[in-house]
Amino acid sequence: MTTTTRVGLKKYPMKMSTIIFMIFCLCAAGAYGIEDMIPDAGPGLTLVMLMVLPFVWSAPMGLVAAELGSALPQEGGFYRWVQRGLGEFWGFQAGWWRTMSVYIDNTIYVVLAGSYFASVVDLTPLEEYAFKASVIVFFTYINIRGIQDVGRVSSALSLIVIAAFAMVAVVGFANWQSNPFEPFTPPGQSLWQSIGAAMAIGVWVYSGYESMSTMAGELKDPQVIPKATLISVPLIMAVYILPTMGGLASIGDWQNWSSDGGLSYSNVVSDVVPALGLGFVIVAVLAQFSLFSTYLASGSRGFFAIADDKLAPPFLVKCSDDRGVPYISVLLMAGTSLVLCAFPFEVIVVVDVMLFISAYILIFVAACVLRVKEPKLARPFKVPLKTVGFVAMCVPPVLIAFSVFFISGIDYFVGGLLALLSGPIAYTIFKRKYGGLARRDPVKYALNPITKLAVGDTTRMATLLGVMTVVGLIGMFFLPLYDDPQYFAEAYGIDNLFDLLMSAVYWITAILGILTLGLLLLAKRLEPALISARA
Repeated sequence: MTTTTRVGLKKYPMKMSTIIFMIFCLCAAGAYGIEDMIPDAGPGLTLVMLMVLPFVWSAPMGLVAAELGSALPQEGGFYRWVQRGLGEFWGFQAGWWRTMSVYIDNTIYVVLAGSYFASVVDLTPLEEYAFKASVIVFFTYINIRGIQDVGRVSSALSLIVIAAFAMVAVVGFANWQSNPFEPFTPPGQSLWQSIGAAMAIGVWVYSGYESMSTMAGELKDPQVIPKATLISVPLIMAVYILPTMGGLASIGDWQNWSSDGGLSYSNVVSDVVPALGLGFVIVAVLAQFSLFSTYLASGSRGFFAIADDKLAPPFLVKCSDDRGVPYISVLLMAGTSLVLCAFPFEVIVVVDVMLFISAYILIFVAACVLRVKEPKLARPFKVPLKTVGFVAMCVPPVLIAFSVFFISGIDYFVGGLLALLSGPIAYTIFKRKYGGLARRDPVKYALNPITKLAVGDTTRMATLLGVMTVVGLIGMFFLPLYDDPQYFAEAYGIDNLFDLLMSAVYWITAILGILTLGLLLLAKRLEPALISARA
């Protein structure tokens, strides 16, 4: 039985196990990507980071998502949480940045599925694109059918992936030959560089616990999401740690592990039963399918919720009459993937990291603010810590997130800064055009009659650009010390690329600083009188 919500969505009953598997797909769908951590950071440090990061990164996010998801079980999830804690402007930034990152992430999964498939079947570039396009079309159809069908597909694919990695762990431990923790870091590489390499990948593979929250408005019992989140954290830890430890202990050769043609988890089982190697490639393809399908569901709800608040084109809230699915949002995201999947993986991912990391920082900050501002807000699940302890729990992941800005590479740094600017630009355009929350309550969300933005938005934009300026200044001094210019010349085939990118950092930082000062001066002229008048 289903029920219809105010904006045309329909609520469906969903089992706890289905939600667990959907969260598993959103966060992991296997240990893919960890292969690249091993040679970059060293096998010992990789295993230690896989054990430590859940406690200082993914577990805090899982707990925050569980608490806020239980208190505010609304469609849009984390976007609503940040909006409630920090206001309309910052809520939009979190929703926009994370949704944009999901658009990019989702294309990456299709590209990886095509690459895995092409590794066992000889395909021309056109045939590989046709394969990727067919994947997008099929899972778009599944999503158009509704969240229940997405859940069924996610459950089936998750069981296959979990079984495959369980087999890797069992085979690996059964054929233990060497200490998987040796060497701890690559010879000749500093511990700091190794930690940076591990952090950049580890944060990515342990992210996604907030993504299920965007679909809370379509569940008859949304409180099942925080419960499932708490169960999924140790499940994902096991899927990452045990196969990696078993694989390193059995086949070793840590220098040659790689997700792009090197040793991988498939070799652990294929060395024992050669025929299983092909089977594991198929599992890898299915894992990318599961990621694409669930993120298509999650990401499409991001712009849906923003549009419902009059901060994006209104056609994005259209739902199908029979199933209550925001089909326009789903089709828009699928169409974006059809275009982006024609580009190489390296081109797509370069703007992704800073977007989702910045959204994560806002989620943690909003969670702390809500603990202070609304201590009596009903929280069916509440992290068993007092406010001081809760804030202390959120500090390490915020610091980790901030550090990731600088250790992902200067190409990611420049691409990320430019991508972040899309947030305030989009907000300005949509707020002026559609009115935002002022359309619902013009008194509570008063507009500045001159800028047509909310009162105080000029100051908020100055604050955001000021923070980005500080990030740029830190990058100007840190990146030349941390990055290897020769690596970028070899990776991209462009001499002096690092110097060109550093010049871009200087110019972007200078422009951000000028814009910050300009907005502060503008806010000083426009905002105080309006704020006093409201008071």
